[in-house]
Amino acid sequence: MNDYILDFLKDIMAIDSPSGYTKKVIQYCEKEAQKLGFETEISNKGNLHISIKGQDNYSVGFGAHVDTLGLMVRSINNDGSLNFTNIGGPIIPTLDGEYCRIITRDNQIYTGTILSLSPSAHVYDDSKKRERSCEAMYIRIDENVKTKEDVLQLGIQNGDYIAIETKTTITPSGFIKSRFLDDKMSVAILFCVLKHLSDFQIIPQHSLTFIISTFEEVGHGSSYIPQDINEMIAVDMGCIGKDLSCSEYDVSICAKDSSGPYDYDMTTQLITLAKQKQFNFAVDIYPYYSSDVSAALRGGNNVKGALIGPGVHASHGMERTHIQAVENTFKLILAYIENQRS
Repeated sequence: MNDYILDFLKDIMAIDSPSGYTKKVIQYCEKEAQKLGFETEISNKGNLHISIKGQDNYSVGFGAHVDTLGLMVRSINNDGSLNFTNIGGPIIPTLDGEYCRIITRDNQIYTGTILSLSPSAHVYDDSKKRERSCEAMYIRIDENVKTKEDVLQLGIQNGDYIAIETKTTITPSGFIKSRFLDDKMSVAILFCVLKHLSDFQIIPQHSLTFIISTFEEVGHGSSYIPQDINEMIAVDMGCIGKDLSCSEYDVSICAKDSSGPYDYDMTTQLITLAKQKQFNFAVDIYPYYSSDVSAALRGGNNVKGALIGPGVHASHGMERTHIQAVENTFKLILAYIENQRS
C-alpha cells in the first residue's frame, strides 16, 4: 500500500497543475484509473469521474482535488523581470527564493526564481524587513533577457502560468514533505483505494464515484457533480495548529468549516468507525477552510456531505504529513465503503 501511494504521489507531484492548468495531470490520473479497470469520464470543466458499480442504486462520492496553488504572469518589466499574481492562496512570504517554471501558451518552459524587490542584504537596507507580497516581489528568469522585448521574443506573455517547485521529499522516518500535499496526498490515497478494490475484485454495496477535481483552490472544484450521487466525502488535508487536536499522524474528521457544519449522521458514522477500528483520528473545526463538498452544496447539488483527510502541517506553505496519517485516512475510507448501510 505505502509503496503504491508514495510512488503515485511522486509522479503527480512532478506534473505541474495550478488551478486551470490541470489537463496533463488529469490525463495521467485517467490512464491509471483505466489501467486499474475502472470506467472514467472527464467533465466539461476538466474534472475526472471514476465509476465503480455497486450492488444497489445508492451512490457515494469521494472527492479530492489535483489542482494546486500557483502564480501567473501579470506583466513584464522593462528590465526583463516578471510581475505576478497569485492563483489560490499561497502564503506569499514563503515563496521568497523559491524556484519556479514559467509555462508559455505554446508549451515552452523556462525556469526562474521568485524574489523580493529587495533581494540582497548587501545592497538593500530593507532586505530583511520589506513586505513579501505579490506587489513587492518579482520573477527572475534564467535566460539572457535584459528588456521586455527579450522576454516577449521567448514567447512569454501576460497570463502565462508560473508553477512553483514542490521540493517533494520522503524521509526515512516516514515524513512526507512537499508543497501541495493539499491535496495531491489525498488524490494518491484515493487511487490506492481504487487499487485495493481492483486487486481484491471488491464489489461495494453502494455504487461509488471518485471525483478528481481541478478548481478547488479557487472555490468551484466540485460545484457540479454527477446527479446520481446521494452523499459525498471530500478527502482533503486536515489542519494542524492553534487549538486544533489533529496531528501529522491522524486522520482528521472535520465537523464544521467556514461553509458550515457537515452532515451529522455521516460525520458521526466516520467517528464511530474510527473508534471501533482504533484508528488514530481527530475531530476538529476549521474556521478558514472549505472543501469540494462545500462547493457541491453551494452549487445546488442534493447531497449529504462530510470531510476527512490526513493531518498536514503548515498548509499553503511548506507542508508536511506522516505516513501514519496517510494509512489512517486510507483505512477509514475503506471502512466506510465496507460498512453495510440500509
